[in-house]
Amino acid sequence: VGDTFTIAKVKMNNYKHIKFPKSNFIIKKGGIANYKNIVNQKVEITALEEQKDGKIEATIQLKSGRSFFKSHKYIKVDLKKALSSKELI
Repeated sequence: VGDTFTIAKVKMNNYKHIKFPKSNFIIKKGGIANYKNIVNQKVEITALEEQKDGKIEATIQLKSGRSFFKSHKYIKVDLKKALSSKELI
């Protein structure tokens, strides 16, 4: 908790291990579904939770204090897989 990472650029915005909400949920909450604003943003881990199957799920928020897509304050991440696939660096 408290570690800082950067969201990396992924081909065709295909983030598998960072659980971004689907576009329709972003738009329903009044946000803008634009992944260009997310790339190279600093994020901070706010909570860690170990799942029954051994996965470590982290909750992240933007270091700047803003919301993801102007609609979501926190996002869940499968931490080990996101680091190994270089979605988070």
